[in-house]
Amino acid sequence: MSYDRAITVFSPDGHLFQVEYAMEAVRRGSTAIGIRGKDCVVLAVERRALAKLQDPRTIRKIVPIDSTTTLAFAGLTADARVLINKTRVEAQSYRLTCEDSPSVEYMARFIARTQQKYTQRGGVRPFGIATLIVGFGLNDKNEEVPVLYQTDPAGTYSSWRAQVIGGRNAKSLREFLEKNYNDDLGEKEAVKLSVQALLEVVDSGAKNMEICVVKTGGVKHMMEESEVDAIVKEIEAEVEEGKQKGTGSS
Repeated sequence: MSYDRAITVFSPDGHLFQVEYAMEAVRRGSTAIGIRGKDCVVLAVERRALAKLQDPRTIRKIVPIDSTTTLAFAGLTADARVLINKTRVEAQSYRLTCEDSPSVEYMARFIARTQQKYTQRGGVRPFGIATLIVGFGLNDKNEEVPVLYQTDPAGTYSSWRAQVIGGRNAKSLREFLEKNYNDDLGEKEAVKLSVQALLEVVDSGAKNMEICVVKTGGVKHMMEESEVDAIVKEIEAEVEEGKQKGTGSS
C-alpha cells in the first residue's frame, strides 16, 4: 500500500508522509530568520532573484497581519497567501468581538490550529509553509516585551529567541545563531546578526535581502536597500580586517 497517497493514513512506522512532504516544500523555500532583541524583533528573509521586468513590490515574504503583528514565511507563496488572508480575517474578527488587538501568541495558535486541521481531513492537503510571527506581548511582570513564534506544516507552534526556517542551510544557520546570540541584543546588533546569517546563503548582498524591524507597540520599519547595503559593507570590512590581522600575525 502507498501510504503517501492519503493524508489521513499513517504508515506502519508512524509517519504521515504528506506532512513530511510539506516540510520538504519549506526546506526548498527561501530562508527566513527571526531574532528577538531586548527592545525589538528583527525579521530577515532571502529574496530570490527576480525576473528583469518583474515589479519587486509584488513579491513580499514579510507581511503585516494587523497593526501589531507581523509575519514572515518560507515555502509555497500561494499557500502563504491563503493562510495569511484567513489569519487577517481572524484578527479583525477578534477585534470586533473583544474590542482589543489579538496577542501574538493568539495569532500563532490560530495559524497552527489551521495548519493542523489540514493534516487530519480527507480531500485537502497540508499548507506547504512555515511561519515566523512577531510582535510585542506582556511578560509575567506585565511589561511589554518582544516575542517571536514559529509554526510548521504539522500545526505545532513554539516561542523562540532566534529561529531560522526554510532553505537547505537552516541547520547550520541555527548553529551560527546559537553561537552568536545573546539576550541583550540592541536593535543595531540584532539587525547586524540577521544580515550576517543571511550573508551565509545570499550571494548578491543587500539586493536579495528583505529586513523588517518591529519596535515597541508593533511599529514596523522596513529597511531600505541602502540601509542594508551599509550594514553588509560594514560586515565585509570587518571580515577583511580579520583576514589581514590573521595574515599579519602568521
